[in-house]
Amino acid sequence: MLAFLNEELAALKKAGLYRELRLIDPRTHKIFCSNDYLGLSKHPPVIQAAIDAAKEHGAGAGASRLISGNSPLHEALEKKIAAFERREAALLFSTGFMANLGAITALADEPDTVIIDRLDHASIIDACRLSKAKLQVYPHKDLAALEKTLKRSAKFRRRLIVTDTVFSMDGDLAPLAGLSRLAKEYDALLMTDDAHATGVIKFDNPADIVMGTLSKAVGSLGGFVAGSRELIDYLCNKARSFIYSTALPPTVCAASLVALEIIEAQPELRQKLWANIRLLSPKAESAIMPLVIGDADKTMALSAQLFERGFFVSGIRPPTVPAGESRLRITITAAHTEEEVKCLATLLRELTPAAARLT
Repeated sequence: MLAFLNEELAALKKAGLYRELRLIDPRTHKIFCSNDYLGLSKHPPVIQAAIDAAKEHGAGAGASRLISGNSPLHEALEKKIAAFERREAALLFSTGFMANLGAITALADEPDTVIIDRLDHASIIDACRLSKAKLQVYPHKDLAALEKTLKRSAKFRRRLIVTDTVFSMDGDLAPLAGLSRLAKEYDALLMTDDAHATGVIKFDNPADIVMGTLSKAVGSLGGFVAGSRELIDYLCNKARSFIYSTALPPTVCAASLVALEIIEAQPELRQKLWANIRLLSPKAESAIMPLVIGDADKTMALSAQLFERGFFVSGIRPPTVPAGESRLRITITAAHTEEEVKCLATLLRELTPAAARLT
């Protein structure tokens, strides 16, 4: 019955698309593919907060929030996130994927349409498919195409525009001002996925619905949605990935609270991150810098060469990116030293002419 599994795995290997887990030791390799942008996952006060919470509250929440898993730490973290995002309220989810899944499927159904950027994250795409709403996709950052889609979508009960703020594979930024203008003009809701922007890029987000994560710059785990009090009350009652999931462990909440406080109190962390980003690529818009190689095998060979020299940079292949656009996805953090970033830049120039695209 399961013979097809081996056949499909063999096909993936033949195509150079087979994935396997790799054990990484930070003591032997410099990691340039982490989303821990501010290095807070290893920040002593963040770790201590998790330890103290574990001693007081235990390792897990024990149930969903609506059963018996709610705690003062969950509510304190949601209050902190709401203030951080300048919104009335916020709701925690177990992951960013679950936050997108819960919000989109709660807000859109068969009479509605969800309109997304072609390069939006997989969690947004999956949520749209599950929602039963009409999924419409516009070319990457193409506001004219989006407007045409909005014009021909007047028949739908509700129109929801969803975009990444920082696109996870290309590292470029969404045109939020233009998206907000169109959303208002055509009476649509605007939702942003700020997963790679939270704590990294300071901006006034015009979106009606803000999704973010605690697992990247915050250095912890989990996702959230922030917005009006009515929105959060609605999601608490309608978002299935919230209702039917065990709550985040109190340790995670405690660590995230301290991490958010550090982000607010120590702007030098963000400054260090951006200084490191500029060392590698003066034109980068975020901490994500794609080095497109094209061929999947060549991409993975280059990743292996870097690994042999003590630098871990992930190779990204289809279906995560389109065929012919395989790449190294380089991410910079505030924890990298200037010497490490310069050494990576030198290695890249030695190993591939494509490195010139970073400058």
